[in-house]
Amino acid sequence: MRLAVKLQHFRPLAVAAALMLLPPAAARAEVDISRWDGSRAMADIEAQLRFTPRSMDMPGHQKTIDYIKAELAKSGVTAVTTQNFVYRGDGKSLALFNIVARLNPENPRRVIVATHYDSIIRAYRDPKNPQGPMPGANNSASGVALLLETARVLSASPEPPVGIDLIFFDGEEGPKSLGAGDPDWHPIGSPHFVEHLKDYYPNGKPEKAVDFDMVCKKDLLLMPEASSVKSAPAEVKKFWELGAAIAPKAFNTKITYPISDDHTALNEAGIPSFLVIDFEYEPYFNTSADTLDKCSAQSLEAVGRTLLRYLYQP
Repeated sequence: MRLAVKLQHFRPLAVAAALMLLPPAAARAEVDISRWDGSRAMADIEAQLRFTPRSMDMPGHQKTIDYIKAELAKSGVTAVTTQNFVYRGDGKSLALFNIVARLNPENPRRVIVATHYDSIIRAYRDPKNPQGPMPGANNSASGVALLLETARVLSASPEPPVGIDLIFFDGEEGPKSLGAGDPDWHPIGSPHFVEHLKDYYPNGKPEKAVDFDMVCKKDLLLMPEASSVKSAPAEVKKFWELGAAIAPKAFNTKITYPISDDHTALNEAGIPSFLVIDFEYEPYFNTSADTLDKCSAQSLEAVGRTLLRYLYQP
């Protein structure tokens, strides 16, 4: 009995000594979210507007591709590939290009951060000029700006615990480049990507995905989208909790109606995916008034800084 008592006294000391011999645990990487700069993202939107219309088979489409690749190269992201393919339908052929930029490509844990870069061909909802160009500052350019600025900050920050794939989808506005103005609308780029998922993920699917669309408007109010809550409830909860701590006025936990976007194909492929969007954009949605002055650097920062925090807390 005495021996047992003595051992009980020595056991904590022995454990403490053993712990001192273990290598120190790796500290979790931290990111300075204040480096995410809304003014730089606004400049990305402004640059894209010079290429309008940015729809498939238009000169501005290729100029947008060139711009995205050039900005990724400037940020130091070198693992950039283009998934080229041809869509055939409605008696025509369309050349499409999904752009995939991989950060920390050797990390087996992958997270997709997505948007689309194509825009609609004309401002079909404009009451005065429905045949005129639709600038698309919020509807498409804002998502591209979000990903480009995120790439800049990530490239200059400690590696997050996951590898990140920034995907700029083509053809989200559908084969007629009219988005919701086409009764037969369906995205093209993201379904093609998931059909060829093993080209990028031969050893297993990404852990999750987040898709961004229409994220720059003034007085931004983001609410969880219904299909996202169904497919990735834990990820939606985490993102909105982080966002509410960073920009409480921009995040509301009330669930909104279901919206189809590029996250839809990713979800159908078995990747838990969610959409971040403020779809309430009247009276500017898909009109000639979707211009830079409707956007806010502060709104972009609210989303971009939340994304950074989210990527470092997988």
